[in-house]
Amino acid sequence: MTSFEPAVDDLLRTLAPQVVGVLTRRWGDFASAEDAVQEALLDAAAQWPAEGVPRNPRGWLVQVASRRMTEQVRSDQARRRREELLARQVPADRRSIPGADAGDEGAHDGTLTLLFLCCHPVLSPASAIALTLRSVGGLTTGEIAAAFLVPKATMGQRISRAKQRIKNSGVPFRMPDDAEWPDRLGAVLHVLYLIFNEGYASSTGPELRRVELSREAIRLARAVHALLPDNAEVAGLLALMLLTEARGPARTGPDGELVPLAEQDRSRWDTAAIAEGVALITAALPRGPVGPYQVQAAIAAVHDEAPTAAETDWPQILALYGVLARISDNPLITLNRAVATAMVDGPAAGLTLLADPPPTLAGHHRLYAVRAHLHELAGDQDAAVADYRTAARRTASLPERHHLSLRAARLAARAGM
Repeated sequence: MTSFEPAVDDLLRTLAPQVVGVLTRRWGDFASAEDAVQEALLDAAAQWPAEGVPRNPRGWLVQVASRRMTEQVRSDQARRRREELLARQVPADRRSIPGADAGDEGAHDGTLTLLFLCCHPVLSPASAIALTLRSVGGLTTGEIAAAFLVPKATMGQRISRAKQRIKNSGVPFRMPDDAEWPDRLGAVLHVLYLIFNEGYASSTGPELRRVELSREAIRLARAVHALLPDNAEVAGLLALMLLTEARGPARTGPDGELVPLAEQDRSRWDTAAIAEGVALITAALPRGPVGPYQVQAAIAAVHDEAPTAAETDWPQILALYGVLARISDNPLITLNRAVATAMVDGPAAGLTLLADPPPTLAGHHRLYAVRAHLHELAGDQDAAVADYRTAARRTASLPERHHLSLRAARLAARAGM
């Protein structure tokens, strides 16, 4: 999609999944519908800036994309047979392409249905994230490839394989029924969580944050929360995103360098996002059962409500990490719990927790970064410098590498190493 007037660009991103939903429901072919809508979006990007936005922009996109679908069907003999089969199944009064200003069925739930389809358990997390960003987030294949620092052709193949797996699975285009909710909702929340994390703390490349990814994850989480307002874990995930993203403006310095939580200027935090996140998690926790997203949101709320780093309620955070460790088998929890333990019981206690880390953490740069921090707190500068340097070598994030290397250099200079 060509970038132009931001308001129109945002409109197209919002309408894209709705139109894909309409065409998928009508034609029964998600992959072809997604391709047709992408072409319609390109037409809109070329025409709307000069000619103005149509009175019913969604109807315009449905009409153009439907024509593309018809052309695709007629260009291939197999698709022609499919068209004939669909024609026999669909009532005659629904076979024609709607006018540009006609209303579209599924406008309210199309985006959410598409989100659940893209996050189907048959897909790997990487494929689900890519497909969600393409079909629901409205990003082009090139934009997604750039975000994840892979060639456009590689990302195109990943998305194509994901669409083919969904097609081969025979998954109907509809919201999950009661029996499917647990697996499908879990996959959706997990994918949104991963998208947000990659946006908030980019794992590779020159930028610390990819704001477009974290904001898209929040937008989609809001949509799921609107669908399931009484689901405590959905509310917990949205609260976690808001409370974490609220610190975003303070995470980088003037030159884009990483600023640790304890050193951030808290006046730059987004107070409105914090208030919304705190309200969400406060209302969600009593509803239960308590899940990992709620506990993580509660931890984030404790950090965000502390006026200064020194006034952080570390005993409460440590207790919450204890709860989280019992309900979620995530090795990164071990790292965060070690830091909380160090803040409550001293750095030696935190290092003890990391003496035998989970196998999945072996060689991970975050393990060395946390150990370096705890060694620094304990006054063991030699061990801290060694671990900071190892962490810097192992991270693929350039801002993190710079931060860790600088930390090591300052400690080494102070110790005369």
